[in-house]
Amino acid sequence: MPNLQQQISDIKKYCNSLTDYSRFKTREVTIGNVKIGGDNPIVIQSMTTTDTMDTMATVEQSIRMIEAGCELVRITAPSKKEAENLRNIKAELVKRGYNTPIVADIHFTPNAAEIAARIVEKVRVNPGNYADKKKFDIIEYSDAQYQEELNRIREKFTPLVKICKEHGTAMRIGTNHGSLSDRIMSRYGDTPLGMVESALEFLRICEDENYHNIVLSMKASNPQVMVQAYRLLVQKMVQEGMNYPLHLGVTEAGDGEDGRIKSAVGIGALLEDGLGDTIRVSLTEEPEAEIPVAQELANRYKTRKASKSILALEENPLDPFAYKKRKTVAVESIGDHNHPIYVADLSNAEKITAATLFGAGYNYSVPLDKWNINDAAADFVFLGNHQINFEIPGTLGLIQNLEAWQQNPNKKQAYPLTSIDKATESHVKLNFVEVDASNVSDETLNKIKNLQKSVLVLTTDNPHAMPEVRRFLFELIKHEIKIPVVLKYHYSNISADQFMLYASTDFGSLMVDGLGDGLWIDAQNVGGQKLITSTAFGIMQATRTRISKTEYISCPSCGRTLFDLQETTAKIRSVTNHLKGIKIGIMGCIVNGPGEMADADYGYVGSGVDKITLYKEKEVVRRSIPAEHAVDELIGLIKEHGDWVEPVTA
Repeated sequence: MPNLQQQISDIKKYCNSLTDYSRFKTREVTIGNVKIGGDNPIVIQSMTTTDTMDTMATVEQSIRMIEAGCELVRITAPSKKEAENLRNIKAELVKRGYNTPIVADIHFTPNAAEIAARIVEKVRVNPGNYADKKKFDIIEYSDAQYQEELNRIREKFTPLVKICKEHGTAMRIGTNHGSLSDRIMSRYGDTPLGMVESALEFLRICEDENYHNIVLSMKASNPQVMVQAYRLLVQKMVQEGMNYPLHLGVTEAGDGEDGRIKSAVGIGALLEDGLGDTIRVSLTEEPEAEIPVAQELANRYKTRKASKSILALEENPLDPFAYKKRKTVAVESIGDHNHPIYVADLSNAEKITAATLFGAGYNYSVPLDKWNINDAAADFVFLGNHQINFEIPGTLGLIQNLEAWQQNPNKKQAYPLTSIDKATESHVKLNFVEVDASNVSDETLNKIKNLQKSVLVLTTDNPHAMPEVRRFLFELIKHEIKIPVVLKYHYSNISADQFMLYASTDFGSLMVDGLGDGLWIDAQNVGGQKLITSTAFGIMQATRTRISKTEYISCPSCGRTLFDLQETTAKIRSVTNHLKGIKIGIMGCIVNGPGEMADADYGYVGSGVDKITLYKEKEVVRRSIPAEHAVDELIGLIKEHGDWVEPVTA
């Protein structure tokens, strides 16, 4: 293995290469009969949602997970009795012929961790609450006081380290963005650096005990924060001569389409750069439903290579550990401070009618003779060579190939598309110019520099697509070319789930770094235009670049959950999904409570069996509400704070 300092020498670097696909080489960690890191394939894992004390239910669910492809089964152990019962669960699984390693999930209870470490193959500890109680207190520590706190943590944590070392038990030190300790928050703030330092404090204790069978994670419900934290963790590890495997996940991603998109944005952005040794996709669904999503994300990189070489980078012009949008000039409503646009590609339709626009977010009512426009509606539609003969909404722009545009008798809302080779600014206000990302010649860059009223449409056919597009954008930054860029990818003949995950990775990996003033999806046979449009807006929502709907930060459920999380999430979603821009956290228990909700505006948290506590941001406002009344109470709370609007009925 090459020297780590040689692998990553630049302070901005966090992976082997930003252009050539190469997995970052980590040390190999053994978890029972599974190995993570090194040259091993990416391992897929998930977590049970049953009561850990219900041995048979947990065993049956574990088997369903394993048969779906789960290679590590995580089970919560919130107290000593659950930790002890892991022995019975493990014995029953072995009796039935299943030897999949078990991971005990620990929060707040060191004594449970110490029991579990003697029984199962791995324990997960959260450094934010293993030795600390979170009170949201900001305390100014002197260096001496801070060192005293570290000594206290060492005293509490070292017994577990010694037990793990003695029994050959692996450990995941899993930082969560929302559950950083008050001590870390006081010194580093609510930042990726705070997340990394939280893990490193525990990791240094392990290293002092010569214990290295460790995996690390940096989870957040915000993919932007999550990506930055993992990158920073790698950089910090390299500085300290470490190379521990990475467990990737976006915590509290939610359910359905939103949960898949958010997970793919965060996990995919890291996989693109060769980071990640094991994956858990956190969905508010049955755990076996998480497995195919994680597998699909990982499988894309089994044979990943570029079809043509991508010019190596001399330097990274971005700060990979903080978000900053690429500076662009505004061309009409595209670029500069404007939110990203979405271009719906309708060029392959046989004919463009009013009904064709339905999938792009525009619904024409014949009886009322008016357009109903969704919050998630395309800003532009690409017609190719088509013409239209009906009135379109005033908010919608049309893009046509140059020849078709020239023949269009009504150019009021229509704009031309040309290639960079034939780039002419035919429209006085707005033109679209397409260029292949592999074409980074001086001639091309000079042509782009001379464009004044144009938006670049950047595309590629390279299987290693995102790095090639990113490389081109870096050239624009280097040459101080501030033309707005719409990112364009082509997809065809793949399943709806594959399309959703691939597009979220490809576009999201760039948008989390502030690259891209819009996205254009050219897709055929992937599930329909409505899915394509909702995916586009889901990507922008997940990257926090354009908010078009309510956001739900919903935990995936586990044995600690105190109410039916899937049913409750669906119920809350059904009555609040019109509250554009509001973030609602739905947490099964206090472990995933106010901290894990991170930046939620309102929180719905299980505090007892069928008892709910409501939060406004991180403050408790109503306690122990019967679950049957809690959704109504949540709506009342939203109304009290002026964030409620009545849903619009068609």
